Amino acid sequence: MYKKIRIESTVGSLRIVENAIDEATTVIGISQDNYGKILVSAMEAVNNAILHGNHSDPEKMVDIEITFKSNELQITVTDEGAGFRPEKVPDPTTPENIEALNGRGIYLMSHLADKIQYNKKGNSVTMTFKNDLS
Repeated sequence: MYKKIRIESTVGSLRIVENAIDEATTVIGISQDNYGKILVSAMEAVNNAILHGNHSDPEKMVDIEITFKSNELQITVTDEGAGFRPEKVPDPTTPENIEALNGRGIYLMSHLADKIQYNKKGNSVTMTFKNDLS
């Protein structure tokens, strides 16, 4: 299975992504537990791409690719921004950052996905989830 969507960098476009995740996980037969992990991770990645990567510029697009093969679901989210260095984002669980608002989405994604990779530029993330049929 392969699905590719392209959305404007507006918060309203998140519903399109949610519908695509719903459709893909239903077709594949993902368990309810894994569905939650996948949906939260994908929505965080797309939200980060819209807000931080493309600075909510509706002229800039976010590409989302959903693939399923070899019992793994992969979601890749790519924005048109300058990118960032994930290792430079502060850990939101440390005492000095506990009140900070940034870094939580990346933290969630990295803990919910089985594997997470960023491209060299830092404007694309691929999250991998092992299939756990219900």
